[in-house]
Amino acid sequence: SGLNWEPRSRAVEQIHLRCTEGSLEWMYPARALRVVLEPNLSSARHTTVCIKPASDFQGANIYVERAGQLHLVVSEAGGARPRPVSCFSAQTPQRVALFLQASPQRGITRRTASFQYELLSNQSAAGPDHKKMAVVKAMCHPCDNVELLMAICSSDFVVKGSIRNVSHDSENHMSQVDVSVQKVYRQKNRIFQQDEASGEWRGPIRTLLQCKVKKGGGDFLFTGNEHFGEAWLGCAPRFKDFMFVYWAARESGVS
Repeated sequence: SGLNWEPRSRAVEQIHLRCTEGSLEWMYPARALRVVLEPNLSSARHTTVCIKPASDFQGANIYVERAGQLHLVVSEAGGARPRPVSCFSAQTPQRVALFLQASPQRGITRRTASFQYELLSNQSAAGPDHKKMAVVKAMCHPCDNVELLMAICSSDFVVKGSIRNVSHDSENHMSQVDVSVQKVYRQKNRIFQQDEASGEWRGPIRTLLQCKVKKGGGDFLFTGNEHFGEAWLGCAPRFKDFMFVYWAARESGVS
């Protein structure tokens, strides 16, 4: 909180965040805050940084430091509204510095500059890249057998289910697939949950509008990654096709 700072101090407060994903909430923004994203996994090459501001983000602007220069990433202009994810390349994979500059105000009013962040690598297969600002892209092409087997092992979620509905959001260049889940093999967080009234397991999966996802009958195996608490589609073969690939891999000793 900016209220905890010495009123006459001109120093920039600095904090270090060691996780590859997380969130920051800066209440009553005052002066400036330097946020250094410095993950403990020094061997990992995180080439992309994505930031998702809260819908009520206000009180500050967010800049990224590059070669001694500040480049605007998130502006508080526009008021309370859903904000898109902003992604940019990390020039130094082990250390990224963000600079939050508080906006001038008269008196003390409660403002909160909060956002979620993720450090991503080139290997990330799915994500919210609406404006092609990052390497992170949803997989629109059908996965081959090798990609499918890798997705089963490395995805944040793996569920068997059918498509209940597909809706499209042209403004945000996204589609949402509402899934009726028969079995949850793995999920990182509780995106797929049981409906208390019907007892049915359900969950939404997002993908890019350009993937042109359509509703189809039958059972599928949905895989993908989670970004900012949302499931993004990766490989999604028909379940019978997956079982054919799986048993063929078992027989050949691949899996």
